Amino acid sequence: MSGIIGKKVGMTRLIQDDGRVIPVTVIECEPNEVTQVKTTETDGYPAIVLGFSKLKKAKKTKKFYHQKEFRIKEDELESYKKGDQITLEKLMEEKIVRITAVSKGKGFQGVIKRHNFSRGPETHGSHHHRRPGSIGACTKPGRVAKGKKLPGQMGNKQVTVNKVKISHIDVSKNLLCLKGAVPGPNGGIIIIRTY
Repeated sequence: MSGIIGKKVGMTRLIQDDGRVIPVTVIECEPNEVTQVKTTETDGYPAIVLGFSKLKKAKKTKKFYHQKEFRIKEDELESYKKGDQITLEKLMEEKIVRITAVSKGKGFQGVIKRHNFSRGPETHGSHHHRRPGSIGACTKPGRVAKGKKLPGQMGNKQVTVNKVKISHIDVSKNLLCLKGAVPGPNGGIIIIRTY
């Protein structure tokens, strides 16, 4: 299996028999439907397209709110057909996964919050409190170098986290518990890929 689409529910904790407490993120993975099977002959590569969260009223070209393509191996093509349901049972043998989501947007932020700059002195007539400081050379080159760490839009970007451990899977309730934090707000869409 190559992956599944889910929705972030929130964070909680699992208490082990030996008393250890593990912080986990709960992801609700309703059964995903295979909407398209791509083959090497027709599309140039083998893949499946999964649909998540059905529309209340299906349109001609769209049946799901979210769709995502997952690459698969050539020999796995026979096990997928259009209309099949992909559930969390396919993840039972996996121990680690790769997570992709859109991080929380934090708006326009300064260099202290955005890049962990240190602040300047507060007293003795200093005007350098939360400013970035010097940003370039003089006449030569006479411009600010590209890639300079400056204030700007923070968050609201696609983030991928590798090697996230699976702590618990509840197939009956379609719940997946991943160790630690996962990018994005509660209710955000999470793409879970296997290795």
